[in-house]
Amino acid sequence: MAQAPALPAGFELPLEPRLPRIGSVDQVAVEERAATLAKRSIKREAKVFALELAIRMTDLTTLEGADTRGKVAALSSKAIRPDPSDPNIPSVAAVCVYPNLVETAVERLRGTTVRVASVATAFPSGQSALDIKVAETRDVVELGADEVDMVIDRGAFLAGRYAKVYDEIVRVKEACGEAHLKVILETGELGTYDNVRRASLLAIAAGADFVKTSTGKIPSAATLPVTLVMLEAVRDVYEETGRRVGVKAAGGIRTAKQAVQYLVLLHETLGAEWLTPDLFRLGASSLLNDILMQLRKEKTGRYQSPDYFTLD
Repeated sequence: MAQAPALPAGFELPLEPRLPRIGSVDQVAVEERAATLAKRSIKREAKVFALELAIRMTDLTTLEGADTRGKVAALSSKAIRPDPSDPNIPSVAAVCVYPNLVETAVERLRGTTVRVASVATAFPSGQSALDIKVAETRDVVELGADEVDMVIDRGAFLAGRYAKVYDEIVRVKEACGEAHLKVILETGELGTYDNVRRASLLAIAAGADFVKTSTGKIPSAATLPVTLVMLEAVRDVYEETGRRVGVKAAGGIRTAKQAVQYLVLLHETLGAEWLTPDLFRLGASSLLNDILMQLRKEKTGRYQSPDYFTLD
């Protein structure tokens, strides 16, 4: 769906050799394909597999001003054992918290497969000096975060200051060391699918391990068409360079049905190799309970009351 190559105004010459073809996005084609794939039905056995996979791909998230050490500890326990009555339910991929609560998550999750992710770089606005962004990134990594979710400076991007955005991602990636970097585009503020593709490619060229849709802090969050645009950018980079980059869809994903739709989109765009938490994540705070309810229904034939699952 990407058309002829065209480097957007504002990219400085040193960036050109590091960026795959930018192109433009066919809005009608993207939205029609996303809508078609959303209607794809899957058999019961495949649905159970998809729901359990969605759990393994979930970043269980709490990013509220009222977050406490106790809340993060409880959330971490749920991340390890999402359904205490069913030991066969897998753990989630990660717990995502604010920087000041990283130590609590690290302490509770030590020795498990669940990773600790921390937002950084003046989340959710991205409006602070670069030195502060880099320092915050180093701090959360030193505290034990395995993953860093940074936000790009959307103001700079929308003003055409692409080199500034690129350089900031490069610096933050360097500060991450061994930790993985997820770059949040906040696609609801980018305005067009062309900008989503452009920002995705820019982040990947700067070293992102994942590109992420949203902060979850504005009304416009993840959508299937936007995620498809990002998946296609990742596919194009892989085809041209052999480099695998992950995608994280976050914000507004609340039901098991939606989660399965995203997995269908992923499979049909990038194939079975990307059906792993190492390359795809779902960022959510309320999604997990609905998946657990649907799994219980698929396995027992009976709907389970929401009262049987803890509120996150």
